[in-house]
This record gives sequence, structure tokens and C-alpha cells, in this order.
Amino acid sequence: MQHTITELETALQKRIEEMKLPGVSVCIRGPEGVIYEKGFGKRSIEQDLDVTPDTVFGIASMSKSFTALSCCILAAEGKMSLEDPITKYFPTLHLKGVPDELVTIRQIGLHRAGIPPMEPLEWSIAMNTPGRKSEAEEQLRKESPNQMDTIEQIVDYIAEGRYQTLGEPGEYMSYSNEGYAILSYVVDQAAGMPLEQFLMERIFKPLGMTRTILDQDCSELKAMVGDGNVTRLFETDDDGKLVEDDSWSVLPPFRGCACIKSTAPDMARYYQMLSNRGTFEGKRIVPEEAIDLMFGPEYPLRRKPFNVMGLKKRSIAGKMVCDHGGGLHGVSTHGGMVEGGYGIAVLSNKSEEDAELVQWICYNFVLGLPLEQELYWCQPCGRKFSAPEMIIGDYVGHEGIVCHALVYEKDGQLYVRSYGEDRILKYCEGTVFASYDEKTGERINTYRFFIQDGRAWGVKVGTRIFRRA
Repeated sequence: MQHTITELETALQKRIEEMKLPGVSVCIRGPEGVIYEKGFGKRSIEQDLDVTPDTVFGIASMSKSFTALSCCILAAEGKMSLEDPITKYFPTLHLKGVPDELVTIRQIGLHRAGIPPMEPLEWSIAMNTPGRKSEAEEQLRKESPNQMDTIEQIVDYIAEGRYQTLGEPGEYMSYSNEGYAILSYVVDQAAGMPLEQFLMERIFKPLGMTRTILDQDCSELKAMVGDGNVTRLFETDDDGKLVEDDSWSVLPPFRGCACIKSTAPDMARYYQMLSNRGTFEGKRIVPEEAIDLMFGPEYPLRRKPFNVMGLKKRSIAGKMVCDHGGGLHGVSTHGGMVEGGYGIAVLSNKSEEDAELVQWICYNFVLGLPLEQELYWCQPCGRKFSAPEMIIGDYVGHEGIVCHALVYEKDGQLYVRSYGEDRILKYCEGTVFASYDEKTGERINTYRFFIQDGRAWGVKVGTRIFRRA
């Protein structure tokens, strides 16, 4: 580390103010213990309450690594295998046109089972969360075929085969919330106890994560911590006004997919344990074999992120980094481990923000890089793509309300229209592009096109594959 704590804090404060985040909690742990922890901003503006390191936030999809690690612990102990077909646990779960034997626990955990983006998570939130009155929520409630409050409803919906699978399992990675909902219930069966109990007994308590729990509406958490130091949830309304509420997303079947609540110090303990290959402060927490099953050497380490079990793995400045983000109403988070015994967590309380931009400052601090250096794995190369006609077209995703990525060319420049906004597409490498806001220059997303027989059949928008309409 080549920077002072003062320089780190100044860079973090600047980034948080630029992003207009109401409240953020940051913790960095290393071999020497806590290197840095601090709360920024407010957990409630209405009540004028500050964020502290003990403030509890939702962590949303950061929850997935706990479910993945649970599977790996159980596999290391011989209670299940990552090569088990999912039909062993859910006999009616078949993917259209795919032999059951190929749809394994591992492929689901890697987001490589071939499950395309689909609606159940957003339906579940809309149907089960009280107090949501937006037009989008109302539309989702009208479209949902049922209450979406049991895993059987999700299994049945996948098995209907409404959408074409994304190739043979293992062939393509496309992020699947539904897959991780299913893994939550695999843990129940293999462990002989609910995932909630397994996490508390095998991970949370042994690590001293005293302000961490898996619950739905935050009621159990508030009863457990007792001091009221739990953040409110913020979002920007249609008029551009920042509003806060206490309407936690309730999505019953997606427990181990998105429902853990925690603090930055607790999460930094967890990630440091992963970096130390299953030990924390000299104590063995999980079997070392479970760490290898989760993100070990059989998975590639490279500049481009590779999704392992519940995390993404990549090389930054020659060091292995495994991390994951999360986002729900009032939740934007990022956390991860850096090779060498480092755990880092950034938790914020505002919807639809990229907390990874704050996390990067922490990585740069640990790795001795310029604090504000961008850590995108691909960058525009300044060249034109040789075959724009192959990728021009409309691509459709079905995660919640139907969304389109319409790629077109204007005056020799490629654009993408998504969610009603037009963005410039800048060529990076292979069939990979980055999208940018034409007015502000802000980088928005990454697009990777899949071309066969001279025509793109799909595009990966961030981590989700959309098929050509």
C-alpha cells in the first residue's frame, strides 16, 4: 500500500459525493486486522441519523456467494456433489431440449446451466412486497401468473420451457437469479436444515458476524440487533427527488439469492476468510476443499472476469480478486477478496448505483495503484468494428418487464437504445463494446455479441444474454 489513510478517505469521500449516495459504509481488512472502516453520510435524512460501521444494510445479490459456499461446504463433507443433476433435488425441473444429466449444481452455480433471463424474481418482489405503488410494480403484478412465493412455482415456470435455453450447459454464462433461488432449497435438503440455520451455525457465528442474518423483511434482523442501527432505503423518484422508506424487498423463494442483511465490517470478515482459504484469525471456519470448489485453480484466472461459484474471479495488478455486487430497492453494494488476506466491503443505501466504483478505490489502495484508476477489464481501442452489419438488430431480455437492446448505426457510429436511452457503442476487442452516455461521457455497460453464420444471435448485456428478436 502506497497511500495514506487520509488519501484513501479523501478519495472515498469525493467518489461518494460525486455519486450522490446518501449513506455508505466501508471496511477494509488485511493480515494485520482492520485497516480502515468508516460510515459516510446518513442512514436516514428525515431523522438525521448518521451511518456508522455498525449500520446494517441489505446486501442483495452478494448473498449468492453464501449460498454457493454452503453448497461447496456440503460437497466437501460428502453430503452432496456439485456434479449432482438438479433433478436429484427437483425431479420435475427439466430444461427444454437439454438432457437432465447436464443440468448440474455446478452449472447452475456458475450461471452456465443455459437458463435465460426471466421474470420470476421481479414478479416475486411485486407480488409480495407491501407498499410499492409504481406503474412498473403494478404492471408486474398484472403479468405474474401466481403469487411467486414458493420455489415450486419457480421450478414449474422454468420447466414450462417458455424461453429457449442458451445452448448446452457450460457453453454460455448468463446470470440467473432463479438458479440461485433453486440452490437455496438444495442446501435445505442436503444439509437437513434450512439455509438460514446452516448459515448462522456454519458461517455467521464462527466468523463473529454478529450483525448478519438471512431474513425477508428485516424484522428478524431488527429484533436481533436491538439498537435500531439499520439503514432506511433511498431511491430517486420520477421527479428526480431523493426519497426514503422502510419498504424492504420481500421475495420469499429467493432467500439465498438476495435476502441477507449485514454490515461492512461483518462482510469484510467473510471476504478475508475466503482470501485466507477458509481460515479467520488462525481458526479454520470452512474446509479448504470448499474454497477450491468455490473459486479454486480449476477456474481460469485472467484479466476478463470469470464467474465462479457465487463470485466473479479476475486478475488485477497480478493479484487474484474475487467479488460480487448487489442491487435491490435501496441497496447498491459491492464486496470482495484480494489475494494475500484482504477482505473489502462497500455497502450503500440507494437504488441503482454502481457501488463497484467505490470498491475500486479500496482495491487500488490495497494494490498500490492510483486511487481513482478505473478497473474495467475492457477499454475502447479506438478502432472501428469491421462488421457492424452482423450485430445491428433488436435483442430482447425478459427479466421483469420486457427490455430491448436495439443496436443501430448512424453517420458511421454504432449506438444502442436501451430503457429509452440512446448510448454510443465504442469498440473494445473481439465482439466486445462499451456503451457511453453521449452527453456526459459516462460509461454505462458492456456488450458482447455472439455471432454465428455471419449474424449475431444474441448479446450479453453486462451479465445477461439477450436473444435477437
